[in-house]
Amino acid sequence: MADDGPPPPAGAGSGGNEDWFARAKRVIPGGVDSPVRSFASVGGTPFTVARGEGPYVFDVEGHRYIDLVQSYGAVLLGHAHPVVTEAVAAAARLGTTFGMPTPGEVLLAEDICARVPGCERVRLVSSGTEASMSALRLARGVTGRDKVVKFDGCYHGHSDALLAGGGSGVATLGLPGSAGVTAASVADTLVVPYNAVPGLDESVACVIVEPVAANMSLVEPDPGFLEGLRAECDRVGALLVFDEVITGFRLGTGGATARLGVTPDLWCFGKVIGGGLPVGAFGGRAALTDALAPTGPVYQAGTLSGNPLATAAGHAVLGAVTEADYRALAERASRFAAALGAAISTGGLGVRASAVGPLVGLLVGPPGQPPAAPRDLEDVRAGAGTGAYSALFHALVARGVALAPGAYEVLFPGLAHEDRHLDEVVAAAGEAASEVAAAWR
Repeated sequence: MADDGPPPPAGAGSGGNEDWFARAKRVIPGGVDSPVRSFASVGGTPFTVARGEGPYVFDVEGHRYIDLVQSYGAVLLGHAHPVVTEAVAAAARLGTTFGMPTPGEVLLAEDICARVPGCERVRLVSSGTEASMSALRLARGVTGRDKVVKFDGCYHGHSDALLAGGGSGVATLGLPGSAGVTAASVADTLVVPYNAVPGLDESVACVIVEPVAANMSLVEPDPGFLEGLRAECDRVGALLVFDEVITGFRLGTGGATARLGVTPDLWCFGKVIGGGLPVGAFGGRAALTDALAPTGPVYQAGTLSGNPLATAAGHAVLGAVTEADYRALAERASRFAAALGAAISTGGLGVRASAVGPLVGLLVGPPGQPPAAPRDLEDVRAGAGTGAYSALFHALVARGVALAPGAYEVLFPGLAHEDRHLDEVVAAAGEAASEVAAAWR
């Protein structure tokens, strides 16, 4: 195990990772509060995190890991960054929730609308799932239509209508969707392959898409794909919805719209806009969002929506990150992806490492079998289903590097990851790949 850190903070209790997971399984289904945290697809026992600091997390045994999960993209500045912790502490001293309007929700909404071209109004919610679920309801309410088109492998949260063809944990666990989701719930959800523009008709309320797919490893949109979706939606009067829960304020200040030049009708946001606290948002043109209650007939509500701690954290993060920061992070991620791929390949495994802005995708195959560049979920499955990722994952954990415990997730280097941290990951990956390749033979 790599460098050990200080002991766990007071209140973490005693016991090692095995002990904590055993306790968790007695009171939490599967021992985890989100399936993507389990080690079900890679095997073994999850380590339990006691604290984080910059690019690192420390488990309850004091082991330190360079963290490339970063709460699946929610943490941009690094763990326990003073800009965030001080903003949250100041907000908490004034009260943690009111169920009434607060200045913080206005400030965060202004931040989002000022940065995203074409997004005139947003409503804050408590998660990305709520954001996408509410955006679909709004699209149906505005158009008077029922059907929704989504893309196989894109994950838009765990609402019933959108679990069909979901990526992320759904794909990692090999599930087609979820038990408990009725046929009626998904009857109006049409699932089509990513990077293929579907033909629509006047029954379709909206098309929802990750503009850069980041829940089935990392899949870039083909040239013309998003433009084709925009044109096809316009042709039949459907709305185009960008799910930017991952890409929003991580690809850059203006998200996918600013980077790729395609403007949707509605957006979904999360992750970065909460600064590590639970928050989401959906929004779009004023003419559409005015259909929401109390000004319109589409009902949506939430007692904790616009929570003052979450809005304070989000406002602090968005105010702290500059365009220069985004450029530097994207350049660092590009160098890291290239070096990571070279190290794993030299170590003897097949590999494909890629970057889109600061997002890094990693597909690992057996020796002599580098995965092909993926265009859709079927391509990703071919590259992720060999078992090589699981072996590499554990070899990296043993060397103090934390990746997501599933081959369908991306890596999230952030502003706390300096070149020296990423160089350490690359060196560890080369050693880990050599170990895995030798055992494979």
